[in-house]
Amino acid sequence: MTTRRDFIKKTTAGSAAITLGSLVLPGSVKAGVLGANDQLQVAVIGVRSRAKALTMGISKSPNVKIIYNCDVDDTIIEAHNIWCQEKIGYVPKVEKDFRKMLEDKDVDAVFIATPEHWHAPMAIMALQAGKHVYVEKPCSHNPHENELLVAAQKKYGKKVQMGNQQRSARTSISAIKDIRNGIIGNVYKGEAYYSNSRSSIGNGVDIAVPPTLDWDLWQGPAPRKAYKDNIHPYNWHWFRNWGTGEIHNNGTHEIDICRWALGVDLPETVTSFGGKYAYDDDWQFPDNQQVTYTFSENKFITWNGHSRGVMKPEQPGRGATIYGSKGTIELSRDSYKLYDLDGRPIKFEFETGGSATIDTMGAGDLDGMHIANFFNAIRLDETQNSPISDASITTMLCHLGNMAQDVGETLNIDTTTGKILNNKKAMASWKRDYEKGWEPKL
Repeated sequence: MTTRRDFIKKTTAGSAAITLGSLVLPGSVKAGVLGANDQLQVAVIGVRSRAKALTMGISKSPNVKIIYNCDVDDTIIEAHNIWCQEKIGYVPKVEKDFRKMLEDKDVDAVFIATPEHWHAPMAIMALQAGKHVYVEKPCSHNPHENELLVAAQKKYGKKVQMGNQQRSARTSISAIKDIRNGIIGNVYKGEAYYSNSRSSIGNGVDIAVPPTLDWDLWQGPAPRKAYKDNIHPYNWHWFRNWGTGEIHNNGTHEIDICRWALGVDLPETVTSFGGKYAYDDDWQFPDNQQVTYTFSENKFITWNGHSRGVMKPEQPGRGATIYGSKGTIELSRDSYKLYDLDGRPIKFEFETGGSATIDTMGAGDLDGMHIANFFNAIRLDETQNSPISDASITTMLCHLGNMAQDVGETLNIDTTTGKILNNKKAMASWKRDYEKGWEPKL
């Protein structure tokens, strides 16, 4: 690669023999530092459902413009263009291959809402191109990528925020402040749960790739698989080659709130029970799972995920309950409820606008607040509500939950690195296999 023009020609010709870490573009970084009133220009990558919530959140921040929409599916792009005109009043430029967009020095930040196998590799490429990054959860497909992404942020010095938007909820911030001030005494347990009634995804049939879809670029760093009729655009979540299961898809949010409330980082042990119970289909993860994480100071977190079978007795679709020696707090994306030890309500706070909890878009005011915090971090060096150095720890807990489930054993964890002690079988999944030439590197 002698010039950036040559690079674009090669990659658009369909060459997969690219090392993701090789895209270092010194010329793409703007001279000087952005001031509080400078316009931020951003790109959104992966524009189906979740990206619409991000787009609305971006549009609420002053002096910010989306200058690119990127997606590998022409049908999705066309629908999103119509939506953008209706909702934000303009249609950004369209780019099917996000690598071309990274060449544009006018792009200050990227928002990544792609399938999960692309999250860390794409974020790393964006950092190498001099961009700030907002990446949807989970921030990685495997623990190895977790390490790489944190290291890349440190190396390139740009802001990286994960999309665990409840970290920006006023009610949750208020609750955590109260917890730190001892309102429920010594906190010891966080109970995270998610309940849904997802249907069968069926048993996929090999079919021709739709002519509107760049299936090779969609797969990117993942080993190549045949196209089936039950993968794109959503059910990739339940295939190991591209997704990470419900504990990452939704558990990341609630586990993160529990970890925040308890003031803990990496666990000492992880145990998982569960399995796939509801349907005989292509789903490759547990559809019902319970994970227990233990920490120092006799603290623990449980994750109770019911993907296919609503929890009874009736509970809200998702949430987190924090237990202390003097009381209990229930937290959702839009509320904070405090109870004494007898279960009597003491305090209630509600977040107007909140965030949708079960649908695939998850839109609400929290997106705008979380994104505004990201922009303020870029412009004003405001403290991030979810910097990748911290968000990656929650993602790591979710990885460990899947790993414990896969081996059927309690895992003992090195609390400084997250690596599993004395268990080669579990550590075998620390890093995934990559398509030749596509492995992310610093």
